[in-house]
Amino acid sequence: MKWESGVPGKEGTDWATGVYKVTLEFSEEYPSKPPKCKFVPPLFHPNVYPSGTICLSILNEEEGWRPAITIKQMLLGIQDLLDDPNPNSPAQSEAYNLYMNNRSEYKRRVKAEARKNTPASG
Repeated sequence: MKWESGVPGKEGTDWATGVYKVTLEFSEEYPSKPPKCKFVPPLFHPNVYPSGTICLSILNEEEGWRPAITIKQMLLGIQDLLDDPNPNSPAQSEAYNLYMNNRSEYKRRVKAEARKNTPASG
């Protein structure tokens, strides 16, 4: 089973204006195994692989996953990760290097990502 969701950027952050499309792919083994979660299209972010796969401990069977974790908790965890990357678990070298070494350029790129993902007003 595959779900699509939109994760809004948190108010007061550089991600705030965007809504980021996430797919959650549930295997037959869910909830024993976590769903595969991806940003579509992939985001510029230290904890997002170039494929779009999200690197977050609560989504990793080997780390923080527990069957009691709800979909709401997963999506809130993804939302929190946007503005609070985990430098100990880099998944994308360019975003990681900018985050660690050139924060102003990193913030500029994040704001550009948010603009690309701002919903059209209607």
